[in-house]
Amino acid sequence: MSTETQIHIGTSAFTAAGWPGSFYPAGLKPAEYLSYYATKFSSVELDNTFYRTPALSTVKGWYAKTPPNFVFAAKVPQVITHEKVLVDCAADLAEFLTAMDALGEKLGALLFQFGYFNSSAFKSQSDFLDRLKPFLKSLPSGYRFAVEIRNKWWLDARLTDLFREHGVALALIDQSWVPRPWEMKRNLDLVTADFSYIRWLGDRKEIESLTMSWDKIVVDRTADLNRWAEIARTLIHQRKLQHLFLFANNHYAGHGPATVQQFLSMDVLGRQM
Repeated sequence: MSTETQIHIGTSAFTAAGWPGSFYPAGLKPAEYLSYYATKFSSVELDNTFYRTPALSTVKGWYAKTPPNFVFAAKVPQVITHEKVLVDCAADLAEFLTAMDALGEKLGALLFQFGYFNSSAFKSQSDFLDRLKPFLKSLPSGYRFAVEIRNKWWLDARLTDLFREHGVALALIDQSWVPRPWEMKRNLDLVTADFSYIRWLGDRKEIESLTMSWDKIVVDRTADLNRWAEIARTLIHQRKLQHLFLFANNHYAGHGPATVQQFLSMDVLGRQM
């Protein structure tokens, strides 16, 4: 069996205002977007699954419109992470996993994206971990799960050890609320599974003060991407992960596809992705 890391890189969602004419050819029908997208990138993080579990026919359509080597990641529905916050949501998760199973071998990873929790939600990290521990223990095998935490004070060994115990990946994010790996003051092992999940999210407020068109880069992120390139090299060559997922959204630099294309053009991983 090959030990070479499989790299999956793309954007967060495959549709956005401003992409027709800048990424998608003018006149291309929306029904053809995903098939075209898959000629440019090897993976996509589905954002629409955050709002609700998609119909089985929709998921089968995604499968049919992409080539054999294409890989999907998907956000877990917000009813689980934001509305019920892991309480009494077993049926919701089962429904979501049943739909995602239609992707078969193209299903890469599933992301629990939590928002920032204030003291009215959880008084402390310990309270959150008390909620999280039994939930992670109940997760079914056979899936790759990643978790995104936006309370920066909670990023410590207690959290990473819990993720490592259950083979769940800590999502590494470039986002205004949370220190990036090279900015963390603690010497913390951020690899908690046999795969890593990186998200380039940016500062929503800052970027929306500069653009709402999403058709071009408006913030130079070259220096940051070079930092992420070093992290990617380390994850691949030293940690020898099975999979590495990397996704960019529009709020990172102004145009998600251009961010991904910039990273690919760097040839930072030494081979075609």
